[in-house]
Amino acid sequence: MSERRACRVIDADRKSVRYRSTRDDDADLREKLRELANQRRRFGYRRLHILLRREGIMINRKKTQRLYKEEGLAVRRRRNRRRAVGTRAPAPVLALPNQRWSLDFVHDQMASGRRFRVLNVVDDVTRECLAAAPDTSISGRRVVRELTRLIEQRGKPGMIVSDNGTELTSNAVLAWCGELGVEWHYIAPGRPMQNGYVESFNGRMRDELLNETLFMSLAQARVEIAAWVDDYNRERPHSSLGYATPAAFAAELDKQWPASLRPTGSATQPIASTAQMRKTTARL
Repeated sequence: MSERRACRVIDADRKSVRYRSTRDDDADLREKLRELANQRRRFGYRRLHILLRREGIMINRKKTQRLYKEEGLAVRRRRNRRRAVGTRAPAPVLALPNQRWSLDFVHDQMASGRRFRVLNVVDDVTRECLAAAPDTSISGRRVVRELTRLIEQRGKPGMIVSDNGTELTSNAVLAWCGELGVEWHYIAPGRPMQNGYVESFNGRMRDELLNETLFMSLAQARVEIAAWVDDYNRERPHSSLGYATPAAFAAELDKQWPASLRPTGSATQPIASTAQMRKTTARL
């Protein structure tokens, strides 16, 4: 059948049938997108789009999505997640740093098979990682020392939220709370989403760092985790903050709120570095 007759049968314009796209192949843009995706293997197209815009590549988000799909860069989901049923609204707090901190542990192991754990402390308002302390053993006394160091830098938090782990319900933690007058809230057993902010952070750390890195020693783990936390606070776009970084969001809050409304003793610097670790031979 000729083209003329076929177009007449389907009622199509012959110009549309003969049209060939004159759009550029975007080779440079595709190469840059692949480069960023290789650097940030667990980032989706939305965060990669933010990184492209930071480098001055001003394109539409839908174009980024199209190229991302065409290049086969979709992040593979590691496992299915169970979705919680019902609402889970956190207790309201002022939009200020130090209103509520969340604590939790995340576990991993080195190439030798020796296991270690990381104590993570997150500010629920700014989403900053205030501390990420890796070690082979972290007791209640060690938790107290890390929190004391943070309070010296940033001031006392309005509330601390954690699960009911033995380190976090130890006599050392309970005595420390009584001495400093810190309100410590324990979530209900078996309800990790009541501590959702740090649980989400733990998931990002495992997905983007722990599952992607082979740790040969505890010293290497400390260096890698410290570098990742600094990148998380200062460079990584955070979706719940409108794709701003936690550091930028904290700095904006610092500008918006007058000093009279800030918590007493709060530090002016929004980012706290990771903890200086003790030697593994030292006793707690």
